[in-house]
Parts: sequence; C-alpha cells; structure tokens
Amino acid sequence: MSHAPHAGRIPLRLPSASATFAIAIAGYLGVNLSPYMITALEVSIGVDFITAGWIVTGVLLATAIVGLSVAPLCAGRSRLSVARGGLLLGVLAFGAAALVPSPAVIIAGLLIGGAGAGGAVAASGAAFAAFINPDRVAGFNGLANRAIITVVLAVLPVLGLAPINVFGALALFSLIGLVLSAWLPQVPVENPQTAAAIAEAVPMPGGRTTTRSGDHRVTIAGFTLLVVFALWAVAEDSLWAMGGVLGESQAGVTPEGLGLALSGATAGGLVGSVLLMIVGDKLGRAVPLAILILLGSALKIATGFATDPTVFIVLFIAWNTVYAVAFMYFVAVSAALSADGRWSGPLLAVYLVGSSLTPIIGAALLAWLGSHGFTIFLGVSSMLLAVPTVAVAVFATRLYRAPSASALVETPDVLAK
Repeated sequence: MSHAPHAGRIPLRLPSASATFAIAIAGYLGVNLSPYMITALEVSIGVDFITAGWIVTGVLLATAIVGLSVAPLCAGRSRLSVARGGLLLGVLAFGAAALVPSPAVIIAGLLIGGAGAGGAVAASGAAFAAFINPDRVAGFNGLANRAIITVVLAVLPVLGLAPINVFGALALFSLIGLVLSAWLPQVPVENPQTAAAIAEAVPMPGGRTTTRSGDHRVTIAGFTLLVVFALWAVAEDSLWAMGGVLGESQAGVTPEGLGLALSGATAGGLVGSVLLMIVGDKLGRAVPLAILILLGSALKIATGFATDPTVFIVLFIAWNTVYAVAFMYFVAVSAALSADGRWSGPLLAVYLVGSSLTPIIGAALLAWLGSHGFTIFLGVSSMLLAVPTVAVAVFATRLYRAPSASALVETPDVLAK
C-alpha cells in the first residue's frame, strides 16, 4: 500500500481555516498593537513612555512563556481546551482592562490577557501542521493576518487610542476566535505502522534507517529550528523597532515617511503571502528560505548606508516584504516536521521571546555600533543563521515526503494486507 506524502493531514476548508487563522490573529494581535497599547497606557494610568513600554514587554513575554509552556498540550488531545481557555481568559482580562478605569485592573488585565493569548498562539500554531501543504496554508494565514491587521491599525487611530478601543479590540478578537474555535483542526489520526514507515524512510548517515534514530533526528531538527527562529527574530525585529530612529537620524525620514514605510511594508507582506499561496511547496523549502534570508540580510545592511529618505523607505519596504515571506517559510518548515504540531505550536511563541526584547536590544546595539555597524551586525547574524535553517528545511522536506518513498521500501508490516 502506498502512502501519500500528506498522510494524516487534512485539506484546507473554510471552517477550519477561519478558526485557525482567527485564533492566530487573536494570539498575535498584542504584538501588532503594541505601539497603540503604549499610548493607551500613557493615557489611562498616567505613566511615561518607558514604563508603558516595559508593561507591554511584560504582556508579550507572558504570551511567549505561556505559549511555550502549553505547546506540548497542543500536540495532543488538549489543543481545543488550551485554545478555548486562553481565548476566554483574553476576553475577560482584556475586557476588564478596557472597561475598568483602575491602574491595577488595567495592568493585571493586560498581563493576564497576554498569558491567555499564549494559549491561542500555541494552539493555532499547532493547527497549521494539520493541513496538507503547510507552505500554502502559511501563505493564506499571512494574507488573512496582514489584511485584517492593516484594517485594525488604520481604524483604531480614527476611533481614538483610548483603552476602550485598544484593549477592547484585543477582547473582541479573542471573542471571535472563541466563537470559531469549534472548527479548530485536531491532531491528525495516524496509523502507528505508517508513523514507523515515515521515520524509517528518512535517510540516515551510514545507511541506517531505524525508527528511534529517525525520531531523534526530528527532535534535534525541531529544537534547532526553535533556537534559530528566536535568534532570527532578534535580528529582524531589532531593525523594525529601530527603523524610525535609524531613518530619521541617517536619512532624514519624516514621521509621514515612516508611516509610508510601515504601511508599505504591510502591503509588501500581503503580496508575499499571495505569492506563497500560489507557489506552495513547488520550489521546495530550503532553497527559497536560503535566498530569502540572504537577500534580507543584504537589504538590512543596505538600509544602514542609505542617506536619501526615498531610498531608505524603498529598502525598508523591500526588506520587510522579504522578511514576511521568510517568516511564513519558517512556519511551513516547522509544520512539515510533524503533523501533530509538536514544532509549529511553540514556534510562534519562541519568536515572541526574541521579538519582545528587541526594543531594548536594538537600542543598545544602535547606540554601541552606530548605524553602519548596527545593520552590518544584524545582516551578518542573519547570514550565519541561514546555515542551520537550510539544513533543517532540507530534512523537513525529506520527512514530509518520506511516506511516498516508504512505498518503495517493501516493509511487510506496512505493505502486507
């Protein structure tokens, strides 16, 4: 009997896609709204920008830590419970922060809501692995995420950055995710014999093809990807966090120009998402990811030498477009490693660990190295990370396609009927 390379995975359908993407958006909304959250905190509890920034950093770290903690549960039968528990916590906690004008309630509500978002991040990340062709699914998710976030980022300033609007938006999207959670894909049911065949079909050094060694290599690849992704997050988001400072001091970029750069970067991410949806895994994962990381590294370095505001804005938009597509490929690689979401679940939370600290790290690096040294350091760091990333991507692609190869290996337990 032959096994398809997507054994145990399900096709992308509207109900399951809506649930997965809505929960992912709810989990990551705090990251996207962090500048607005800082403003809302300044207005509501009367703290300065630095204090508000530390509170928001605490919220993002709570999301990351909880997401990492509950990720193993999302690779099993508890995925739906984790998602619903986290989203319900987000509705109640963010709702309290939006409605109760008390500094203690607002701060506690944001921190607790951030913890709840961690459950949403882990559950949705794990669910990505349940679908056939995770590359295309990652593209669809990127498109949905950026399209909705673009609208939210545009509407909230018009309504006003008061707690009822900013924190209320966090509560509202948690509620939407909670309503749709019934359609969240569960862990695929896979025949144990098929699982053994998959592990055995992945080439091992010296020709060995044991299930135990195959599982061991998956674990090494998974942990390597998580560590690399966290470090890559620092290299990428340090430039994002310092983009305004760098652009103003070096290229004379105005606040209006910075707004154009940020909105253009979002539009570039939309274009990249559409391209990934069309291409899927036709080009593999390793080669596109290597090209994207190296191209992104070069663009990061170039921004440090741009002295014309137009050139800086164009480079910034190009870099962020490349970054967005590379991000989606990372998600696809993690999903390809395991259909139960063992690695895609913690991946998004791991990114937050690095991302939440980048305002501090980025500011320190920029002050220490200057604009040229800052972008060179970030670019070279990304280039070095391309090596282990590509190695894991090659392995993940082989693993994802292994069941079809296993049909060529006459394993009596699998083929005999």
